[in-house]
Amino acid sequence: MKTIFYNAIVILSLSVLSSCNNKNETAKTMKEETKIDSVAKGSPIDVKLSNIHFTKGINDAEKLITQETNGKLVFKTGEKTDYFSDPNGKLSSTTAPMLLSKVDNTKPFTLTAKVTPEFTEKGLYNAGVLYIYVNDSFYQKFCFEQDERGNHRIVTVRTMGTSDDNNHDVVKEPSVYMKISSDTKTVASYYSLDKKTWQMVRLYKNNYPKEIWMGISTQCPIDKGTQSIFEEINLEEKSVSDFRLGI
Repeated sequence: MKTIFYNAIVILSLSVLSSCNNKNETAKTMKEETKIDSVAKGSPIDVKLSNIHFTKGINDAEKLITQETNGKLVFKTGEKTDYFSDPNGKLSSTTAPMLLSKVDNTKPFTLTAKVTPEFTEKGLYNAGVLYIYVNDSFYQKFCFEQDERGNHRIVTVRTMGTSDDNNHDVVKEPSVYMKISSDTKTVASYYSLDKKTWQMVRLYKNNYPKEIWMGISTQCPIDKGTQSIFEEINLEEKSVSDFRLGI
């Protein structure tokens, strides 16, 4: 009986030790994935649109935009432009252009825009995109994107070392309102067809550093080039009051 009891204690101890080691490894992996020692790349720019001041451009983004008098911004891109850190490494790319505005992540924020991508028959993964960006290994993109079957979908991609990829609702309209909001503790992404009723598509803990960049982009991973139109862009220092409803 003593032997059985002793063996049970040993097994339990090993189990606890293994569990602790797994937790330590998980914490270590998370820390490595969210490391912020690499500097956000890009060049200084001076682009003002509505109440947003874009001060950083990635991949020559400032050369690819046209601002119209009605507040509309046309954002073009060439072929094979994307931001994605493929888990198997085959499709990784950091070539999409971005316009970025610095945000104090110790305060609430909400970025909203009406997005109209140019979808074509061969434009697989063409998208208009909103970003939370820290560096090339730590960011979230929120897309209105064309999928493998030609559907136009809401898509979220969160990258911490490598990227996940989440296809959400199909949208039949050519344009959609998109919104990313945080109260400093929580980040959530929403879309709407009328800017009144918002559908939440993603919510998670805000583990970004104190200084982040919010931005817009257009991508064309497969085709020869495309453009997205951004309208009613707004970046404000407050969050939604109801994270489930997005209002």
